[in-house]
Amino acid sequence: MQTLAAQRSLVEQVQDAILAEVASGKLKAGGRIIQEQIAAELGVSRQPVQQALHVLRNLGVLQDAPGRGLQVAPLDLGHVRHMYDVRAVLEGLAFRKAAERNAATARAEGPALIQAGREAVASGSVGDMIAADMAFHGFIYGLSQNPLVGPAMDTHWTNTQRVMGEVLMRDEKPRDIWNQHEALLEAVAAGSGALAERLARSHIGQAADFMVERMRAEAGSIQ
Repeated sequence: MQTLAAQRSLVEQVQDAILAEVASGKLKAGGRIIQEQIAAELGVSRQPVQQALHVLRNLGVLQDAPGRGLQVAPLDLGHVRHMYDVRAVLEGLAFRKAAERNAATARAEGPALIQAGREAVASGSVGDMIAADMAFHGFIYGLSQNPLVGPAMDTHWTNTQRVMGEVLMRDEKPRDIWNQHEALLEAVAAGSGALAERLARSHIGQAADFMVERMRAEAGSIQ
């Protein structure tokens, strides 16, 4: 972990740093969380670490460890499936509204995000691939001009990062989603709300099928 700079609130930065460690596999399911170690690695006091851990516990990323303390919670495949079902509806709404309200901005600014995503895949960095995916979807949420979409998606993205990390770490050749993203962007840029929504729902549905099957194949008996 790298020492943090003062940008977002310190608690949010700590939360993101811990989640990145979980998504990258450095903190594995069942692994104990040591507050003092995290605080030392991030160069912060224990208080923001405690607050960040409390948030991550409420989000289901962490759970109570036997005896005392916290540990990384295992991923539940049923929960993952439900999460993607909800995501499909919210993403469909976001892409439809983005197409209806901000097609010109999508045309002007979207291609750079597609290029960044392809470069992340080429780099092989799990962290970069997850960040690029989140940046693209976050861009669309902004274009939707619905202020409830982003906050509603925050919890889902917390767990989506874990799912993506679990799968991407095990794939020698990561699944390239950027052709789908490009098609989504083209629908938004053309102002075609119905097509954008349909493609978005399909995109999330395919992602769910792929992620759950890959996790089931790896986890075996975990359901």
